[in-house]
Amino acid sequence: MTTPPQSHQAPNADDFLMGGGGAPTAKFPTPGTVVSGRITQKPTVEQQRDIKTGDAKFWSDGNPMMQLVVTVQTDLRDPSIDEDDGRRRLFVKGVMKNAIADAVRNAGARGLEVGGTLAVTYTHDGIAKERGMSPPKQYTATYTAAAQAALHTPDPGTAVPPTTPQPYMPASGTPAPAATGVAAGSHGLNPQQYAAAQQNPATQALLQQQQAQAASAAAPPPF
Repeated sequence: MTTPPQSHQAPNADDFLMGGGGAPTAKFPTPGTVVSGRITQKPTVEQQRDIKTGDAKFWSDGNPMMQLVVTVQTDLRDPSIDEDDGRRRLFVKGVMKNAIADAVRNAGARGLEVGGTLAVTYTHDGIAKERGMSPPKQYTATYTAAAQAALHTPDPGTAVPPTTPQPYMPASGTPAPAATGVAAGSHGLNPQQYAAAQQNPATQALLQQQQAQAASAAAPPPF
């Protein structure tokens, strides 16, 4: 039987330019470990390789054993890795593949996309298929599509500044309360609009009239 040609995953443009071999592999050393983050580049499919020899792996029928490679931006930092930027590669196959597929379906998405948020959790060990083999790790996953993830991420360039308390400006004919400090935003005006309204001669005249009415109402009745 002729062995199919071995396939090699081509590096992405950034890795090729900078001479790197891609982001470090995500590790799941103990149950409860979670690797999560935004997907930073388009997921790719490549042939699995033997960890010890590096040889391409094939099924018994000669077909190549494939896997999905997903790079996510995490908060992880490994001091043993020079200039670790937190990116990690997930090599998705077997149980992890099924868990991620379920997460994508639950999210109502058609697949993984750049900008989507993926979280993978190593929950526990399964049962070894054969004596002497390591039990397979079991995973769960959650996925948030790119558009939805963007809606829940605040834009630092559009942060709303804190509102500075401003003197209360009552509606026409309503006495001003004794206490002030109501924010300008409670009247439907931002601080700049409120300040401009305060400089309007008509507004100033109205306030003076209302203050006079309030003072008259608060004065004790004559004997």
